[in-house]
Amino acid sequence: MSFFNSPLPGYLRGKNQLIYTVTFTALFSIVFLLVSLPFSHNSWMALGNSRFFVFTVLFALGSLLIVILSKFIMYKTRNKLKMNFLGYITWCVSEVLVICLAYSFITVPITGIGWDQFPKTLGNALLYGNTSLIIPYILAGMYYAIQDKNQIIRLMNYGNVVSDETVPVSQLEKITLFDNSGDLKLCVSASNLYYIESDDNYIVVWYTDSKGDLKRYMLRCRLKTVEESFRGSSLVRCHRKYIVNMDKVKVLRKEKDGYELDLD
Repeated sequence: MSFFNSPLPGYLRGKNQLIYTVTFTALFSIVFLLVSLPFSHNSWMALGNSRFFVFTVLFALGSLLIVILSKFIMYKTRNKLKMNFLGYITWCVSEVLVICLAYSFITVPITGIGWDQFPKTLGNALLYGNTSLIIPYILAGMYYAIQDKNQIIRLMNYGNVVSDETVPVSQLEKITLFDNSGDLKLCVSASNLYYIESDDNYIVVWYTDSKGDLKRYMLRCRLKTVEESFRGSSLVRCHRKYIVNMDKVKVLRKEKDGYELDLD
């Protein structure tokens, strides 16, 4: 499988990551705009006491709104629309193209340069757009990839990790749970875990804390993900809504309505 056809890691479409990416991109673009404007002779954008200053601010806000809307749609469709690296790159490039087209269509009538200059204007806009948007996207993606690798390395000593890919289980010591965005939510000893139940698009983990009190923790994750990740361990799916730690089962009996379990 080539890189472009590889499934996109969930963390790139996580809520926090997208918010941080938009924020970093906005700051990067502002700095780039401040640095590049004095050297730009073709742009109508201007800072300070100029009649074009208002247009500059409005266009910057409009561009930011396009990026925010795009990332919002990307986040909301993360569970319905599967995306590979090629799709993600195409999505990001499309954002740049839309903004650059908007800039070019605004530039021609404002400056009066004529529509014959539209291709040249679009070319210049794409150059600046790729620099001010694609570069921060790449830097943010690299940062999150490094962060994810470091997180995995730190968790290797804790046992198994819940992910959408099956993780071999040899000796289960710790159970580490991530949500659909790839964020670490809960790490609990297998000896403290009783069972996990499905609640629509969430799972509820029932476990005991250090004081022996029974606790519940809810996170957004598929029960099937947990089942596949811990196949071969003491965690067994015995109902469409439940995964039970069989080490905690003291009695299993057949009743009229099905099997019932007594837990330790």
